[in-house]
Amino acid sequence: MFKFISKLFDANTKEIQKLLGIVDRVNSFEIKNKKLKESDFVKKTKQLQEELTHEDLNNIMPEAFALAKEAARRAIGERPFDVQLMAAIALHQGKVAEQKTGEGKTLSASLPLYLNALSGKGAHLVTVNDYLARIGCGWMGPVYHLLGFSVSAIIHDQSFTYDPNYTDETATDWRLRFLRPISRKEAYRSDITYGVNSEFGFDYLRDNMVSDSKDQLQRKHYFAIVDEVDSVLIDEARTPHIISAPDTEPTKKYYDCAQIVGKLNLSTDFEIDEKHRTAHLTEHGIANIEKMMGKGNIYEEDFQLIHHLEAALKAKTLFKKDKDYIVRDGQVIIVDEFTGRLLAGRRFSEGLHQAIEAKENVVIQQESKTLAVISLQNYFRRYQKLAGMTGTAATEAEEFRKIYNLDVVVVPTHKPLVRQDHPDSVYKTMRAKYSSVVESISECAKTGQPVLVGTTSITNNEIIGDFLRRKGIKHNLLNAKNHEREASIIADAGKKGAVTVATNMAGRGVDILLGGTPPNKYVISDKKEYEELYETWKKNHQEVVKLNGLYVIGTERHESRRIDNQLRGRAGRQGDPGNSKFFVSLEDEIMRLFGGEQIASLMTRFNLPENQPLEHPLVSRAIEQAQVKVEGFHFDSRKHLVDYDDVLNKHREIIYSLRQKVILPETDLKEFVLKRGLESREYEKKEKEVGKELMIQIIRWVSLQVIDRYWMEHLTVLEDLREGIGLRGYGQRDPLVEYKNEAFSLFDNLIRNIDLEIADKLLKVQLVQKENAGQKTALQEAAAKAIYRAASEQNQAGNANQAIKARPIVSGSREVGRNDPCPCGAVNPTTGKTYKYKKCGLINAPHHKG
Repeated sequence: MFKFISKLFDANTKEIQKLLGIVDRVNSFEIKNKKLKESDFVKKTKQLQEELTHEDLNNIMPEAFALAKEAARRAIGERPFDVQLMAAIALHQGKVAEQKTGEGKTLSASLPLYLNALSGKGAHLVTVNDYLARIGCGWMGPVYHLLGFSVSAIIHDQSFTYDPNYTDETATDWRLRFLRPISRKEAYRSDITYGVNSEFGFDYLRDNMVSDSKDQLQRKHYFAIVDEVDSVLIDEARTPHIISAPDTEPTKKYYDCAQIVGKLNLSTDFEIDEKHRTAHLTEHGIANIEKMMGKGNIYEEDFQLIHHLEAALKAKTLFKKDKDYIVRDGQVIIVDEFTGRLLAGRRFSEGLHQAIEAKENVVIQQESKTLAVISLQNYFRRYQKLAGMTGTAATEAEEFRKIYNLDVVVVPTHKPLVRQDHPDSVYKTMRAKYSSVVESISECAKTGQPVLVGTTSITNNEIIGDFLRRKGIKHNLLNAKNHEREASIIADAGKKGAVTVATNMAGRGVDILLGGTPPNKYVISDKKEYEELYETWKKNHQEVVKLNGLYVIGTERHESRRIDNQLRGRAGRQGDPGNSKFFVSLEDEIMRLFGGEQIASLMTRFNLPENQPLEHPLVSRAIEQAQVKVEGFHFDSRKHLVDYDDVLNKHREIIYSLRQKVILPETDLKEFVLKRGLESREYEKKEKEVGKELMIQIIRWVSLQVIDRYWMEHLTVLEDLREGIGLRGYGQRDPLVEYKNEAFSLFDNLIRNIDLEIADKLLKVQLVQKENAGQKTALQEAAAKAIYRAASEQNQAGNANQAIKARPIVSGSREVGRNDPCPCGAVNPTTGKTYKYKKCGLINAPHHKG
């Protein structure tokens, strides 16, 4: 790993020299562009698009970047620095650009987004949350507008476009004022689209469940920049996006299993491996359970019970309240281990979430049946060109290259980094560590130096908060329980005297500016008022600079060095002073599980008292070596996941391609079914019986019904196969090879069965003649759309409920539910979703008359 990183930095120096040459070419247009009139920018954009017919993007890149650079200076008063141009070039080249916190990633990304949008194929900026998607769109909106391009934002259940003629009076942030609500489809048709990673993934799955190509939202996957790329493609890589429907699994068994597991004895009945996050029943434990339940051999009588018992055991021993999840309003909500944010709607998979609900004695939600699934890894690998940006990528360079074929470029900072990173202080006990942390905060509070305290869990976050309350130190507490104020708390964290205690990654994407946030001259129209406010901010800024800037305190080392570096990176932006220090105890999880013994023996040998820390660069290095081991373990596990998921991905591409043929109006559906084994004497006979137009509708309906049903069953079968395939390793067989072979055989049968059943069903279709038959056929088709649109979505590791449930609608009857999608198919232009039956305004539609 260390050899790899040293090679990376040698190659990085050469890469930076190449980028500097291109930067000079971009800057050569500056004097010429300053003479442009505002109306010239749109003309220049059209001219560049025309040049693309005989040039490639690389040839027009310097001129396009220079134009976008000048547009940014004019529209928002921000002129990209040379280092930002270097990052922009790397992003256009399909690389990961590492830019430290505060170096202006948002502005850097605007240049390659503009350049690639010139192709007319759309360019996407992928964010980690709704707030950043909206801010990015609103902030860069004036730049794209001046250049003649449209820009939109896609967030959960809503879509917006930047419109300078629209004003949202309720928006407190100027960057959100000009965002006008639009339909989802319009948002994807914009030249540039900002959006949340999960929304892109779910929309892709939805597009492959519709029964009419007109209902599809996304275009081809051309160019995407993933913001916080390490968070999206590494931390969330193990999180498949799943669309599912509720299953009929009874819930009482989860409560029963929770009670049984509660009676087990740790020393004899089960074993826990915290490193690998596993818990298993021992032989003694199984015998004890059989005795409690009055059963014989539970492996023979009720094998499924073992699965539920082990889920209950994991829930009890490995998943902790206020660390891995919280309970709010009778619901178990997952806490993201990397960001400390709530993952509302997501659910742990394989019955684990239900086991936690039983443990906490809240209402258990039903298990679900998978309808469609894709991992973020495979979704983003669909893009023709993918790039990423983050403040921390170098430590994960090997993973980016091996899994995504992405090279990492470490971009220099605009000003030298002067932050001081102090060696770790290691204490024997957690109590001594917390006491020292609070003392350090207290010292800073006396001088007024702002402090940001990072914690790894809500529990630790609140422990620090309690200590500070007892000491009478005023502070802001930020965790998943009060994340609504995240942006405002983090934005003020650089003010004199500010003490902010936050879960490690809270506030990611928001700059901490010394002295607080400066006034914006594009919002304050009165020049005198702006100058007065700016002078006040400048004075506050200088005051904090003299206090040595922001002091970042880490209360625990994370398993990943990258997460620690992200916390450190909150201080020292743009050449500002700053300090960082980690406080560690031998009772911390990483020390207990990975290599704390050596440090513990040192402390024992020197006979250090409890409140005396061990501080030495060698200790910090030992901790980092432990982190490297853990990172390697997690990388192997993610690589393992990709290897298995690639098998399913190939199947998915074939099935979705087959489905796409069925719903495209230009497809010759007669040829499609003749290839599936239906005889030509037979097709013509059926066509004569039902009519040419209706025959096409029947083929489409039958084919989709068959493909979707078999695909759902295939997903369940592969899930089951995957769970048990690891046991083949005991027979000296490679589980992955075994999985590939069996999955191939299953898929081969799947395709054969789909072909046979489509042909068979078409032969058996009977046309029932009734009154208003034409009208009812149209309604049945609308009903089919509703069925395929329906499902509750779940994002696994958690599974996220994001869509409405709907049942088949029987046309011409009273079985259309008030909350079902309306069979007329009318779409709400704001949300892009079909109106609910009760809210549909098309009262003249036949079904509204009952």
